[in-house]
Amino acid sequence: MRHLLTLLALAVAAIPCAAQSDESAHNFEVAKNLEIFNNLYKELDLYYVDTLNAEKNVSNALLYMLGQLDPYTEYYTEKDADGLRELTTGKYAGIGSLIAVRQSERRCIVAEPYEGMPAAEAGLLPGDIILAQDGKDYGLAEKGKEAEYSSRVSASLRGEPGTSFTLTVRRYGHPEPFDVRLTRRTVTLPSVVFSTVLRDSIGYIMLDSYKEQATRDVRITLAALKQQGARRLVLDLRGNPGGLLDQAVGVTNLFLPKGSEIVSLKGKHGEDGSTYRTQDEPMLPDMPLVVLVDGGTASSAEINSGALQDYDRAVIVGTRTYGKGLVQQTRQLPYNTALKMTTAKYYIPSGRCIQAYSYKNGVPQHLPDSLAREFRTAGGRSVRDGGGIQPDVTARPDSLPTLLSYLEASDALADYVADYHNRHATILPAAQFSLTDEEFSDFKAFLKQAKFTYDNRSKAALDILREIARFEGYADVTREELEALEGKLAHNLDYDLDHWAADIRRLVESRIVNTYYYQRGEAEYALRDDKVLETALGILADEAEYHRILSRPLAETEVLE
Repeated sequence: MRHLLTLLALAVAAIPCAAQSDESAHNFEVAKNLEIFNNLYKELDLYYVDTLNAEKNVSNALLYMLGQLDPYTEYYTEKDADGLRELTTGKYAGIGSLIAVRQSERRCIVAEPYEGMPAAEAGLLPGDIILAQDGKDYGLAEKGKEAEYSSRVSASLRGEPGTSFTLTVRRYGHPEPFDVRLTRRTVTLPSVVFSTVLRDSIGYIMLDSYKEQATRDVRITLAALKQQGARRLVLDLRGNPGGLLDQAVGVTNLFLPKGSEIVSLKGKHGEDGSTYRTQDEPMLPDMPLVVLVDGGTASSAEINSGALQDYDRAVIVGTRTYGKGLVQQTRQLPYNTALKMTTAKYYIPSGRCIQAYSYKNGVPQHLPDSLAREFRTAGGRSVRDGGGIQPDVTARPDSLPTLLSYLEASDALADYVADYHNRHATILPAAQFSLTDEEFSDFKAFLKQAKFTYDNRSKAALDILREIARFEGYADVTREELEALEGKLAHNLDYDLDHWAADIRRLVESRIVNTYYYQRGEAEYALRDDKVLETALGILADEAEYHRILSRPLAETEVLE
């Protein structure tokens, strides 16, 4: 027994020694490799045949190293600092519009002006081609360097609030370019895109992201909806990529009691571990609530929806969320550079982490559902970790044809919308606007005149089949059959435009509405034919069904097709 105790004491004493030894070995490896890198670059700089660009080469080395980690750990140079601030706050000084490259023109265009911002107030429209600033032509984008070109144009449009410049643009249907005078101002991107009261006294809020004022914006919106008679609520988080953690906690606090644990962080070091709880009394502790989610719902939006699910406070409707359970912090580096890096994972109230991906050499690998562990909500319902937030009721929007994605990105659609705006000073409100049959016929004729084309997935699959047949020695045997099938699969634009007329009409109408009523109008228009929203409204209109879903003892996710 005495020998056993002696061995046990020695083993316990050896634990800290082993830990210290491991840490010392790790520190030595870090120092050794940094010294190797430092000396290697010095040798290159001294003796390499050409002069090296230190900023470019070292930045490339840093970017490669970070690329082996995860997509959220990023290095920001001094000139990228504004982008980092905008990412976290949603604020920047400029004209208030998205900018994109139009490939056919090799120029940037005004992609989407924000309501109430300088670009919109000056009359700029989606599709306007940006030519020059203060008389200095931007030139054309080089092939393969469109992103650099777009960044350069975007940077030139930003600056100190109150400074002005003249922008020269060209618009479809106008014979000559024209000048627009713009004054930069601080642009604050909204968190709440649209809100309204729908049928059966159901309020609706579309929350776009969790920027600095998200909690305040949602609180103000909720107060307004209550005054308008809302007695139940739909919170739409579809496509919401997340944002600031404290704002996710704040928005959740509007529905949960003071002192409720919302999320905890667990990192490598103890100081990275924090638990966030609600700080105030809830604004709406009992109002029936449905939260809409989809594959674009991520990060802070998953904290919000996941916490409400874990406390059985809301019915989650839609499709499984993205699954981002990683937390980033920003570290300042010398010379006004910065590092945004993953420092912890977050865990929602049931104890689950919803991170859906692991990263090996920077490549995302989705964690299999078979490895997911079971947890329980406050009311005993079964939920799982490792794969985002699984909704209580699965409801999917209708699948859309490939044609629509090509049409949405096409110059032809942008030009038609600009032409429509040229011919119509005003349109009906977003909730009422529709193209007439004659106008839709005009649109189809416009597409043909513009020689709109699109790829066909079935033809691509046929090409693969033809290659396999050639490889296996059946090319001659199958040639006639494959050629006949290819003829049947050939594009027939007239047929496709008629077959998918309802979906195409909605896309065109939505884009037109955006040019008159901006994001707010486009969101309002989309509610007219929203299958997932209809599911939510049905649940909220049936009190018994609402409570039945929240009291199911097991994870019996219902699917409504």
